[in-house]
Amino acid sequence: MFSNLKKPYLIAELSGNHNGSIKTAKKIIKEAKINGADCVKLQTYSPNTMTIKSTKKDFIISSGLWRGYNLWDLYKQAHTPFEWHEELFNYAKKIDITCISTPFDESAVDLLEKLKVPFYKVASFEITDIPLIKYIAQKNKPIMLSTGMSNISEINQAVKTIKKNNNKEILLFHCVSGYPTPIEDINISNITYLKKKYKCEVGLSDHTIGNIAAITSIALGVKVIEKHFTLSRKISGPDSEFSIEPNELKELRQYTDDALKAIGTVDFSLKKSEKFNIKFRRSIYAIKDIKKNEKFSIDNIKRIRPGYGLEPIYFEKLIGKKSNRLIKRGSAIKKGYILNKAYNSKE
Repeated sequence: MFSNLKKPYLIAELSGNHNGSIKTAKKIIKEAKINGADCVKLQTYSPNTMTIKSTKKDFIISSGLWRGYNLWDLYKQAHTPFEWHEELFNYAKKIDITCISTPFDESAVDLLEKLKVPFYKVASFEITDIPLIKYIAQKNKPIMLSTGMSNISEINQAVKTIKKNNNKEILLFHCVSGYPTPIEDINISNITYLKKKYKCEVGLSDHTIGNIAAITSIALGVKVIEKHFTLSRKISGPDSEFSIEPNELKELRQYTDDALKAIGTVDFSLKKSEKFNIKFRRSIYAIKDIKKNEKFSIDNIKRIRPGYGLEPIYFEKLIGKKSNRLIKRGSAIKKGYILNKAYNSKE
């Protein structure tokens, strides 16, 4: 699947940007479709599949975007209810955009299997949950594995688990799990490393502000780009601060497609856009009237633009040879202008 993609595959991450409204969730899906996304992604969990309700210090977020939140309360606010999923999947199908989800436990996988999800995303935070990865891999569907916060040993373990359980179609997402991620932290050079080491397709799960990292990643060969998506950052939500808006998604679609076109293939043939300008290369011209039997010299010929005469490589070979005709100033020097000698282009 991933290797057959002809252009960057854009995933708009819905996450908690619906703010508890299925109507808003549908609007986000529709705007994702209108503005060029190939796919929308949900997150499938409930508060009690993520954590427990506790006020102990371990369960309070002490810094970052969600500072002060109790984990239970954050997941309660941000989750997409299980009972919404079928309706959202059907709506996405109706408007012709692929819908997938990230499952966070086995019950979420079971739900997504009933909905015939075409492929899975494993979140960075779950890359060490090997039992969950094993359960997903056994469904034998393509898997996108996000690598935020992971060291090589952890990535190796997750990839090995997927392959061991009869699933060989893996796309590794380069990801930095900072919300938002400073541009100097994104380090997209990891894309090249992951692609070479694991010999698989690679994507970018991007939490930076703006699109520069995503667009730049095209040159490194990413197949899939994932960005959190919202109707407007002015609508406060758990992920709104690092989500892109409809006009930014539209721009991302255009710029990533253009970046792919610009990369192109190795090709040194004359391009259509170059054909007119090739005549403005330098060639050999008479800069004075040259009489018949007069020798060519640096005083009467010169390498100048345009390019209708002999190529400059023949300039030194012409010096000292005689002209077989009168050549007027400003005339291009041609192959047959040397006296008593057929011009040998291989000389």
